[in-house]
Amino acid sequence: MKLEKILDKLGSIEKNAFIKIIDNIISKSPKNAKEIEKILSSSDKGLKSVDNQNVSNIFNLTSSGFTKHIMCEFQEANSQVDILIDIIIRDGNSIMKQDWFSRLYESEIKKLKAKIKTLNTELENEKSELSESRKRDYRIYKSCLSTAYNNDISNNREAKITSDELSIILTLSKQLGLSQEEVKLINYSILPIKKADIQDVINNLKNLGVVFYSKKENTIYVADEMVRLLRKVREKEVAEKFYRRTLKLLREPIINQIAKNHNIDRKLSASQKVEEIINEGISFTGLLSNDIYKDGLTLSEKKKTLNELCEKGLNIQNLKGSTLEDKINSLIEHFENVEKDEKVGISLDGFEKMLLELNESLPKLNKELKEQFELQDEYVLNASFLLDYNIKPRDILDLITKPDISNFIKDNGIKQRGDDILNILDHYKDVENLYLENYENVAYRNLNLLKENGISIKESELGLKFEKLTKVIFKGLGFNVDDKFKNHLNTQKDMMDILLNLGNNEIIIVECKTSKEKGYNKFSTVSRQLKSYQNLALKNDMRIVKILLIAPEFSDDFVYDCEMDTEMNLSLLTASTLSKIYNAFKTSKYKEFPHVLFRDIVINEERILKALSK
Repeated sequence: MKLEKILDKLGSIEKNAFIKIIDNIISKSPKNAKEIEKILSSSDKGLKSVDNQNVSNIFNLTSSGFTKHIMCEFQEANSQVDILIDIIIRDGNSIMKQDWFSRLYESEIKKLKAKIKTLNTELENEKSELSESRKRDYRIYKSCLSTAYNNDISNNREAKITSDELSIILTLSKQLGLSQEEVKLINYSILPIKKADIQDVINNLKNLGVVFYSKKENTIYVADEMVRLLRKVREKEVAEKFYRRTLKLLREPIINQIAKNHNIDRKLSASQKVEEIINEGISFTGLLSNDIYKDGLTLSEKKKTLNELCEKGLNIQNLKGSTLEDKINSLIEHFENVEKDEKVGISLDGFEKMLLELNESLPKLNKELKEQFELQDEYVLNASFLLDYNIKPRDILDLITKPDISNFIKDNGIKQRGDDILNILDHYKDVENLYLENYENVAYRNLNLLKENGISIKESELGLKFEKLTKVIFKGLGFNVDDKFKNHLNTQKDMMDILLNLGNNEIIIVECKTSKEKGYNKFSTVSRQLKSYQNLALKNDMRIVKILLIAPEFSDDFVYDCEMDTEMNLSLLTASTLSKIYNAFKTSKYKEFPHVLFRDIVINEERILKALSK
């Protein structure tokens, strides 16, 4: 769930710890201080009175300071912050009831203790599957950590690993090629590990600013933006779902090779090995730099292998970068952009239909999804529910075995030639709703984003498409979009886009404008056009209740000229605002949108959304 949406759900007391931390970071003049000050200048009472959208913007601007703040906590040897972060950054753990989080925490401690016991046995056993070189790496790291921790005790001080010691130990772990999980196991074989009271754990995480806790709902929330930040703290370059997507494209001998390199049981099934590789915290960069290649491959051959993996498997054409490192970074950046994008690739209705039919064909999928993403609810195949956890259609299809995918395709008449998963997504695209979800991108004539979101359209068709989508929205708001009467009024010279017939000779005229440029700034041209429509309607004894101009955005000069105009009852409405009004209206008590709310020069989104929610 996005940070802004979480903040909207909470009271000021529940946000307090988080706001205090950001305030503290701002007081230290971070590198984005000017941009932060610009946002804060609109508020007299500082960060506490800034709206939630801008709090979210400020968090993004202070993310490097927040990262440093969290890293300080790692200096506390017994904080267990690494264990806790590893729980909350897993896909599906961003919203949890307290008792569910308690179970996950308890389970994590038990698993960790069992793994530590196994590791210690392996180190002492001469016949263990661990190679001598790997044993040596573990022993070197373990000895250095033991010295860093215990030297305080020998000097009659509290056991603690200092920041200098920590930086050396982290460098050592990288040079030895240890995974995050290997480091954690060795750390807790030296540091005492005790199960803490769950309320203390939650309070510590809340005071650290990484989670929000609603006492009323007894629920922990971790914002999507925070998950991405914490993942970087734990040096996990991509979300588990993207790691899994990549691993599932590899042949089984390569998976076995990775398992061997990282002491993973090769007797497990292929899918179990994939999950163990993810759970081990093996570096994604390290995997794509070394682990997936046969011995003796040249650098050029490695780049070719990676390109083929991306093009044929992940459907990413022309991976950027000339070096292997650059290409891997480009892939990581691609996954980050996919994760940040709120669009799901198919429409919400299409997602819902896909889940319904998956449940019919694969009745075990609900249980598998619950277990994979550690979800608490009994029935989880619900589109809105899954999107709150940032779980998208592709993420679900990635979990399904090839035989089950094939059966599902046959059961539902989906195209069988080509890539199975892409064929399924295309089958459930639901083009009209997908266009409505991309309404703002159509307004901005943003062909690249439209293409990324699964929409193929010529640039010359965007103006007409924007007008058609606007008609669909106004019909959805309960208005009578009267094309017949509009065509009766229109002349060859004056042709209005949309006419809303309110009855009793009252109408609203709607004009639609798309623009690539930031800030629509052609008032003189559009005002002449609108005045001609106004005169046309008045000649036919119509009362014009309102003229609405819809565009992606408006410049300050345009708004000023509109305010100075005394001849038209004109209001400006951005595509983004109209889209939000449409979505809010669907869940409101109204059967027809109360057009009296269109009374500002620039339509006030916040006021209308608040009115619709009452």
